Amino acid sequence: MLTILLGVLEEGLVYAIMALGVYITYKILDFPDLSVDGTFPLGGAITAVLIVKGVHPVVTLFISFLVGALAGLLTGIIHVKLKVRDLLSGIIMMTALYSVNLRIAGRANVAIFTRDTIFNNAFFDNAIPDAFRPYLIAAILFVIVIIMKSLLDIYLRTKSGYLLRAVGDNDALVTSLAEDKSTIKIIGLSIANAFVALAGSIYTQKSGFFEISTGTGTMVIGLASVIIGINLMKKISFVKATTAVVIGSVIYKLCVSVAIQMGMAASDLKMITAGLFLIILVVSNDRKRRAKANA
Repeated sequence: MLTILLGVLEEGLVYAIMALGVYITYKILDFPDLSVDGTFPLGGAITAVLIVKGVHPVVTLFISFLVGALAGLLTGIIHVKLKVRDLLSGIIMMTALYSVNLRIAGRANVAIFTRDTIFNNAFFDNAIPDAFRPYLIAAILFVIVIIMKSLLDIYLRTKSGYLLRAVGDNDALVTSLAEDKSTIKIIGLSIANAFVALAGSIYTQKSGFFEISTGTGTMVIGLASVIIGINLMKKISFVKATTAVVIGSVIYKLCVSVAIQMGMAASDLKMITAGLFLIILVVSNDRKRRAKANA
């Protein structure tokens, strides 16, 4: 039982970083960025290739973050500068990234089981007692999530962060402040995709391999995490939205794990994901209709 719960926590924390990126695009920018399905494996592909070539696993996290930001930048340019609709911009970038990821990795999957990662290396082998080893991955992930969540919270309190929120809520206000809303939107997409690529990098190091299909359904998982977390925590005033997203990601993974434990096959994971997301949307929309009716 403890092993299952640790697995759920680990998966939830990995996807929490990705969900923070989706939170920026979906909740702040109101931008349906489907390119995250390509950005997630992009981080994984870069990480796997660099680790195989001997690059330190920590360094691959920063490189994946920067390359993810570049992917988000290109999505923003397609949307803002080339005047392509937001949904189509994401689809175009997602499609292009599939080929890019294959080009980077050289093949559909790359194994790094025997290589050092941020979770498995000589330092931890010597420094971590055997009794604590089962909790090591969860502890490392928890620290990374806290760091990334804190950095995002700090950014959202800056002038640029306030402008980012304003673009999603009232872009006319940004224009009235003599700020370029297009640039702000591009910055937001860059940050969001950087988070997603970082999550892909961590996922690859945790699983021990890169697989081209790992990004399939990333957008749905991220949206489900955001909606679950924000809807469950919106009445608790001291819980920040970013914290709610992290909690939502863990709860979502717990729901998936429960479904599998109840007898559903692991091969049905995508169907379980789609079904859970549909239920979440229906319940969320029903609550909104009731709130409006009682207003």
